[in-house]
Amino acid sequence: MLRHRKIGEADRILTIFSAEQGKFDVIAKGVRRPTSRKSGHLEELSRTSLLLAQGRTLDVITQCEVIESLAALRGDLERLSAGFYLAELVDRFSAERQENLAIYKLLLECLRGLETGGAAAATLRYFEVQLLSYSGFQPQLRVCASCRGAIEAVVNSFSSSAGGVVCGNCRVEEGALLPLSVNGLKVMRLLQTGSYVDALRLRATPALTSELEEHLRRYLRHVLEHEVRSGEFLRSVRSLRPAHDEAAEVVVL
Repeated sequence: MLRHRKIGEADRILTIFSAEQGKFDVIAKGVRRPTSRKSGHLEELSRTSLLLAQGRTLDVITQCEVIESLAALRGDLERLSAGFYLAELVDRFSAERQENLAIYKLLLECLRGLETGGAAAATLRYFEVQLLSYSGFQPQLRVCASCRGAIEAVVNSFSSSAGGVVCGNCRVEEGALLPLSVNGLKVMRLLQTGSYVDALRLRATPALTSELEEHLRRYLRHVLEHEVRSGEFLRSVRSLRPAHDEAAEVVVL
């Protein structure tokens, strides 16, 4: 389940994402009552088997059974917030009733990774890059997104409006752009073509981690035309970590 919202005195509308039908809304009647047997099976980010009855406007949940609760996420606020961030991205990028098995598998893989302790930053960046590709917004990382010329192994730039890396010659024409380091480009290429296991092997300095996050945050904002709300909350949660935690995983790429 991606998200829910209250309706009436005891019901909820749930936005779910299925392997067969993609994203759609269903209604869980009476689920907010203390005596409801369904509530424990309908947690956000859980994987649940549903039996639905056709309703007038929305299908109605008649039976439900949790298959995979991902309960360990709920014991860590930062990882839980990261999970909600992934769910919001899927929600924002998905059209109603449009099957996308690749995105379903990607979401499940990354939620499982977060639950079992996989590096959160690597998980989020991998998910963002893969989701952009599956949604038709794959950033151009092999040639200049502006002139289509070769990209040299020097500091270049990343342009959200152009849709990818921009060479030094085109940077002036594009205007004020953030620099994209050589290592930043290498990591983005790996995230685009590699596996989740490859992404988890990455170890980067805080500066490189921040660089990648900022480029992808700007690109996602450009594509969606607004900020991802749960991303802002995740950054505020992460800012509460002690400073020594930031350096605990640092190994220079």
